[in-house]
Amino acid sequence: MDRIERLGLIAGGGQFPLIVAKAAAEKGISVYAVAHIDETDPRLASVADEIEWIHLGRMGRLIKFLKKNRVRDAVMAGTITKTRMFTNVRPDLKALAVLAAIDHTRDDKILRAFAGLLEKEGIEVRSSTFMLPELLAPEGYWTRRRPSGSETADVRIGWKLAKEIGRLDIGQCVVLRDGSVLAVEAIDGTDVTIRRGGMLGNGKTVVVKVSKPDQDMRFDVPALGPKTIETMHEVGASVLVVEAGGTVVFDRKEMIGLADKYGIAICALTDKTKELWD
Repeated sequence: MDRIERLGLIAGGGQFPLIVAKAAAEKGISVYAVAHIDETDPRLASVADEIEWIHLGRMGRLIKFLKKNRVRDAVMAGTITKTRMFTNVRPDLKALAVLAAIDHTRDDKILRAFAGLLEKEGIEVRSSTFMLPELLAPEGYWTRRRPSGSETADVRIGWKLAKEIGRLDIGQCVVLRDGSVLAVEAIDGTDVTIRRGGMLGNGKTVVVKVSKPDQDMRFDVPALGPKTIETMHEVGASVLVVEAGGTVVFDRKEMIGLADKYGIAICALTDKTKELWD
């Protein structure tokens, strides 16, 4: 990793921004965080060297804060509740100019456009995991239980479908049972998708979550953790498949422990290992 003295952290919700800030601090890197009101964990203020709170869409203030602190490298970490884009966004002139230049408001186009704006201002947007590669899912079967024959058949179908909805920038997760697609992730997010599919499948559902075929590792990388397993347990889902090397996993040891307790199978695969199923 190139030597970085100052890191701009564009923070959403969840624990990821805190993890990134702590990792940077341990490496002696000063952290200048831009936090989003009603999204970012307030505890980030105690970890960052300086923090600026903004409403979603205030790109001018974000850029001004980073440039004032001589930040040349930035990461985007954490979630933004996507349904807020219809209720609580306050775009400034810079944000409106970016939005006017793209033909739709799906995730990738927006995020790539904003990253391009930052880079024009001399701020390089780095991979969200460039300091924490150990958070990426390792390939293999993680749990004592493995998918059954019928569940593996659903994994085959689900993998192809999840890749396709990812290619279309719709979502990254599908839920199946016995060859039938019960839920497809959209703007509502993974946990809601698991619940929708689980209720329709009456348990024993298979959850497949993958990265997009052209996944930009700077942002919107699929992320999972113990909460995902708890959600699956609530609705009786039995298998979780993630993409190795393309999924961020929080508290993996705890996640595996919960899965073993509930009898849920977890495996991390790639397009190459998928070929072994045929």
